[in-house]
Amino acid sequence: MIKHDCIFCKIAAGQSQSRIIYEDEKAIAFHDMYPQAPVHALVIPKEHFDSIKSVTDDTLLGHLFTAAKKAAEKLGINDYRLVVNTGSKSGQTVFHLHIHILGGRYMTWPPG
Repeated sequence: MIKHDCIFCKIAAGQSQSRIIYEDEKAIAFHDMYPQAPVHALVIPKEHFDSIKSVTDDTLLGHLFTAAKKAAEKLGINDYRLVVNTGSKSGQTVFHLHIHILGGRYMTWPPG
């Protein structure tokens, strides 16, 4: 299902411009418009899910992490952080499930 007022659904449908890194039948990875690291990309399912809490197919979650790995390889980064924010208090601002790929610098711990 595609939600027509969702910017990530529009990107997945090719209706909004983005710099695509990786794409397959279920997922798409693209550069974040507001990068928080030298390398910052997003991986989304092509089907709309508000957050990880909405997903009932565990194989989709595995597929998204595999897509993130493939996108990181295409970006040429070996060390990176994957982040999934769930809900507004965690920092989720676009309510379409997405995985952040952050790299290109040393990542401190604990995060913000």
